[in-house]
Parts: sequence; structure tokens; C-alpha cells
Amino acid sequence: MTQPRVPHEHHFTTHDGVSLFYRHWPATGALRRGAILLFHRGHEHGARMAHLVDELDLPDFDFFAWDARGHGQSPGARGHSPSFATSVRDVQTFVDHIGSAHGVRERDQYVIAQSVGAVLISTWAHDYAPKVRGLTLASPAFQVKLYVPFARAGLGLMHKLRGLFFVNSYVKAKFLTHDPERIASYERDPLISRPIAVNILLDLYTAADRVVADANAITLPVQLLISGADWVVHHKPQHTFFERLGSAIKTKTVLPGFFHDTLGERDRAPVVASIREFILQRFDAPTPPVDLREAHLHGATADESRALAAPLSPWSPRGAYWAMTRASLRFGGLLSRGVKLGHDTGFDSGSTLDYVYRNAPEGKGALGRSIDKTYLESIGWRGIRQRKVHVEELIREAMERLAEQQREVRVMDIAAGHGRYVLDAVQASPVKASSILLRDYSDINVRDGTRLIAEKELQDVAKFVQADAFDRISLATVTPRPTLAVVSGLYELFPDNEMVRRSLAGVGDAVEDRGYLVYTGQPWHPQLEMIARALTSHRQGEAWVMRRRTQAEMDQLVEEAGFRKIAQRVDEWGIFTVSLAIRTVQ
Repeated sequence: MTQPRVPHEHHFTTHDGVSLFYRHWPATGALRRGAILLFHRGHEHGARMAHLVDELDLPDFDFFAWDARGHGQSPGARGHSPSFATSVRDVQTFVDHIGSAHGVRERDQYVIAQSVGAVLISTWAHDYAPKVRGLTLASPAFQVKLYVPFARAGLGLMHKLRGLFFVNSYVKAKFLTHDPERIASYERDPLISRPIAVNILLDLYTAADRVVADANAITLPVQLLISGADWVVHHKPQHTFFERLGSAIKTKTVLPGFFHDTLGERDRAPVVASIREFILQRFDAPTPPVDLREAHLHGATADESRALAAPLSPWSPRGAYWAMTRASLRFGGLLSRGVKLGHDTGFDSGSTLDYVYRNAPEGKGALGRSIDKTYLESIGWRGIRQRKVHVEELIREAMERLAEQQREVRVMDIAAGHGRYVLDAVQASPVKASSILLRDYSDINVRDGTRLIAEKELQDVAKFVQADAFDRISLATVTPRPTLAVVSGLYELFPDNEMVRRSLAGVGDAVEDRGYLVYTGQPWHPQLEMIARALTSHRQGEAWVMRRRTQAEMDQLVEEAGFRKIAQRVDEWGIFTVSLAIRTVQ
């Protein structure tokens, strides 16, 4: 009989400096093929999945299992994280750590996750578009059975009134599995904790709703396991998620009689065997990525965009509703400075974005300022401001990387608006830029951006020119050649991938080998219809209809231009992403 593998215990440091605990079972075969990452359910910890290491019988693979923050041997109040998005970013940090500390590349990793862990991994796959070999998701907790009418709404109200508090799990071990050993170990395990922070419970629901609705954005191979007699989570969202998955390879298995602890059930042996087979298939015959470069012509986001562009009958209820919304915005523009600026220059214009960045409500009297404050606090504009924070953060990171290589920092932003985020980032960095080239098609932005350069006293290194961000030759012939290019908030405004490919090709031609690109994306937005039906763009007052690009689609377009993504940020709502890529050597 093969001896059980013994784990090594380690810690890794997250993006915000927290030291999380994890276990590592090294491969026992002659040649390591890859690694399996295990993500536990809520209330539990990584050791609860340790039985899979031997049961899967994969000697050529390392295994890793973390204790999520607030769980097991990791620090923090039990069941708490600053946000669900923080824990999702922890996943990416863990994956990066396995690559750097243990030498297992992301593309040689495979993920197995259960319950809350499966929602965490689904959200990570949606938002970060990782390139792991595949996912096994067991009973993802897309919709927890709370059993109390209006419990979710009630918890949300209490959270607003009381702030942070904790909810205890009602689930007993006998409702998780039929395995008597698992039941007994659950009941005596001191590291299992019943509480979950209310912010995480509410965030879990919100993230699950978003991921299920937009599962087409996930294109990795997925094996979905559904427990047929689950007392803890509802089945329907799991089936909906599977139907919407954009994966070329996906399998779904419903397990009659299984309770929620799918991977710890009494009769799990055939299930474990199916997981083993699915994993080996992914390594024996790697699945080519789904090609998303033509997503503007066909697919979910193209269909969505076309539907939003279609006019509504003014006599229909929806047509009447959006007509009233537009009328209220026209009234708001009489009093609110921000709304008026949107009507005058376009709600997607550089002038509007610069106003949103400054976030100082202006208007006629108290009512006008109140309207303006409400306008500036909309979820989209909050996301835009967080995007600015992330853009500046990654610009500074790229500058520091260049300085470490003793290379000049030559910045080019191809559609800078007023250029505030670039200039703010450069001024906040201890690294000095030798040149800053800001470009924009709008003469208004060039005028106001030039004024901003003067205000910040950067005339010696910075200049603003009028230029077309989609002119490949114009971009490719920029001198001196930039070592850092920035494209923020541009491609989101144009649905056509051919335009974006032409622009990125010019950026790729311009940037030096081993130079950097900071680029943004918008894989999700909760206000798409409101924007399309009620707001106007900078293009002669046309409706502002956006086509979302999934993160995987955006990354593929960037890779085609000769860049490889090395870091990413995303806001807590999953609306805007900011990525850093390096120019590969030609």
C-alpha cells in the first residue's frame, strides 16, 4: 500500500500584507507534471480536503491547500474578510506564489474547489481570466438556502444599520455527508468555526449573481459536480451557470442522494475517479483556448450590445420608462454641473471623466449640489475612480520595474483625456520619468491637458499632442520609443475588435522589447441599459452603447500585439479591470 503523503506547512503574504497558511504535498513521482490546488468550503479549512491528495492517486502532481483568511490556521476574525473581492485577489496572489516559490507555472495548475470555495474560484476565473488547465467545482454555493423569508434583504438592512456582525451557520455535520468518519471529524475539529461575517455573506450572493449571469465569460474547461440532496444550497443556479458557461469543454454530473459535502461523501470513490480522469485529460491533451478575437461579431456580448442599440417603441412600458429617465436627466442638467457637462461633451468624454476623478459636487444651490453628489456616487463613477487608483498603481509598478533594470522611463498614453491619472502617477512615484507623451483625438482634451501639465509644472518632461489612437503608423513611429504605454478607458468605448487590434498593433510596434503596457477592461457593468438608453456619448450626442469585453477577450487581443499579462487589479464590484503586461522579445 502506498504511504500517505505528508504535507509541508508554509505561509504566503497576500497583496495587503496578511500571512496566510497553506499545506504543500510534493509530488512523489519521478517527474512533476503540475499541481492541484484545493479550495475548501466556508467555515472549514484546507485540511478538510487533504483526503483527496491520496484518493486522487496522482503521484506526478504537487498538491496545495490554503486556509482562507479568517479560516483554519490563517489569521483574522473567524469567517471574515475585508470583502469577497479581497479573498478573490488572495486566490490570484496564491497562484502567483505557487509559481514563484514552487516553480509551477499557472498553466500547469489545476483547481478543485467546493461550495463557497467554488464561488470564489468561479469569480476568480471570471474576473482574472487565468490560464490554469481547468476547474472542478463541487456544489458551488451560488445561492445558499437561508430558509427565512426575505433573509437576504433583512441582512442587508441590518448591515447598513449595525455595521459588521456575524451570522452563525445552522448546518449540522449530519446534513453535510453520510460518511460517519467525516461527521465525527467535523464535530471534533477545533479549527471549524460557525460564524460568517455578514459582509462576506452578502458579497457572496452578489458575486454569485454576477458570475451565474455572465458565466459565458468563463472559457476554461470545467467539471461541475452537483449534490442531488443538498440541504445547504439551491440547485437551479448551478444548472444555469453550466448552461451559460463559455467553455469548449464542460461536464456536469448530478449525484443522487449526495449531501453538500460532495467531495467528502460516503460513496465518493466514483466521483473522485471521475475528477482524476478529467484532470489527466487536461494534461494529456491540453485544451486550446477559446478564440475570442471575433467576439464583436458573434457571442453573448455582441448580442447584448445589439439589443441595447435597438430602439424601443415610445408607447411600450420600457420605452416610456427610459423617456422619463432622459427627461429627468435633462432637468438634472439644469442644476447639476456634472450632468450638464455630460450633456455638453458626452458622458464618456475626457472632460466628464476628469470631473468624476475630482469628485467635488457642484451645482446651483443646495439642490443642485445634492443632485450632483448623487450623480457622482453612482456605481459606475465609483468604479471609474477606483480604476484611476489601479491605473496609477500599475503605472508606478511599471516605472519601478524599469528603474530596477536601469532603463529610462518613457511614458506614452495614446488616449489620455486630460491626462490626470498619468501625471498624478508620475508625480507620486519616486522614479523619475525622462519623457511623458500624452495623446488624444479631442482638441478640448489637448487644450485642457496642456493646461494640467503646466499646473503640475511638468513642462520639462511632458507634452500633449493631438493624435489618433487607432492610427497604427502614427503610434508605431513615435520617438523616442516608449518603455511604458498606457491605454485607459479607450477600448471600452468601441465595440469593434478590428479597431482595437489595429491600435494595439501600433502600440506593440512602438514599445521597446521588455517594455510595459497598462491597459483597462470592462468585463461587467450593472448599468449597461441605463447608459445605453439615457446617456449620450462624445460622438455627436449618439447614444452611449457599450459592448463589454470579457477579461479573456481583452487579454487575447493584448497577447496578439506581443504582450504578456503579469499583473491585474479589479474593483470590488467586478466592473473595471486594470492590467500590466510586458512586451515579449521579438
